[in-house]
Amino acid sequence: MSTPKNSEGAPQPSKIRKVDTSLADDSFSREYDVATQKALEDIDICQNEIDQLIEKASEEILKVEQKYNQLRKPFFEKRSDIIKKIPNFWVTSFVNHPLISNILDEEEEECLHHLTKLDVEEFDDIKSGYRINFYFDTNPYFSNDVLTKEFHLGSSGDPTSQSTTINWKEGHNLLSKFEEQLQKNGGSSASSSRGKKRPLETRSFFRWFTDHGDPSSDDIAEVIKDDIWPNPLHYFLVPDIEVENGDEEEDDGEDGEDEEEGIEEDDDEEEEEEEDDDEEENARAAEQDDAGGEKEDEGDANEANSKT
Repeated sequence: MSTPKNSEGAPQPSKIRKVDTSLADDSFSREYDVATQKALEDIDICQNEIDQLIEKASEEILKVEQKYNQLRKPFFEKRSDIIKKIPNFWVTSFVNHPLISNILDEEEEECLHHLTKLDVEEFDDIKSGYRINFYFDTNPYFSNDVLTKEFHLGSSGDPTSQSTTINWKEGHNLLSKFEEQLQKNGGSSASSSRGKKRPLETRSFFRWFTDHGDPSSDDIAEVIKDDIWPNPLHYFLVPDIEVENGDEEEDDGEDGEDEEEGIEEDDDEEEEEEEDDDEEENARAAEQDDAGGEKEDEGDANEANSKT
C-alpha cells in the first residue's frame, strides 16, 4: 500500500487520534499529527512542573504569613491600647469609610459610639478563616461585651459564617427597628425615614452582622479586614487630609490669580508705554511739519523781495 502524498508529491504526515483526555474536552476528540501530539505532551509535562512549583510557593508564602502574623500581634495590641485614649476613634473611622458609612443608620452610628476596640484575628493556619471582634462598653442597646462574626472556609471550599447572638435590651433592638422601617418603606433603598440623615439602605450594619446568606461575597467583612484594620488611622484622619488638600488647592488658585493679575498689569504698562511713544512720534512729526512750513514761507518772501 503506497503512502498518501500531497499535491507537491511529498508524503503527508501521519495522523493519530488524541487519547489523553486531560488535554481535550470530554465532549469531543481531536486528531493531531505526531509532531503536534508530542509537543502537547511535552507542554503538559512542563505545566505539571509549573503547578507543583506554584503549590510549593503557596506553602512557603503561607509559612511567611503565619510568621509575620505572630510578629505583628504585639504591635496591633499596642495600637489598640493607644486608640482607647481617643474618644470615638472607631466609629469615626467607620463613618469616614465610604462603603461602611452607606450602611450605617443614624441610631446604629450612635450605638457604635460605644465601640471601644476592634480586632481582626486570622486563624492559625490563615487559610481556614478569620474572625472580627467588636468590643463595647456598657450601652443602652445590648448587654454583650463582645460581638464576633467568624468566617470559615469549609472542606468543600465554600465559606460559611456565624455571629454572636445579640442580647438586645428592651425597646432598643436596632435590627427589628430597621426591619420594620424597611417594610414600612416597601424595602426601597431610595426611601428615607423621618429623622434619618441618610437614605434608607436595604441593609444596615447589624443586618450585615447577622446575615450569613452569602459569605463568599461579604464586601463589608473584607473592607473591615483588609482595608480598615491594617490602617484605621487613615480613615480617622480623612476629613483633615481633605481639608489640607483643599487649602493647597486654594493656595494654588490664589497664586494663579496673582500671576494672572501680574501679567495683566505688565500688559497694561506695555500698552501705556506704546501710547506714550506714539504721542512723542506724533509731536515730533508736527514740529517737523511746522518747521518745514516756516522755511517755505521764508523762501516765498525772499523770492518776492528778489523780484521787486
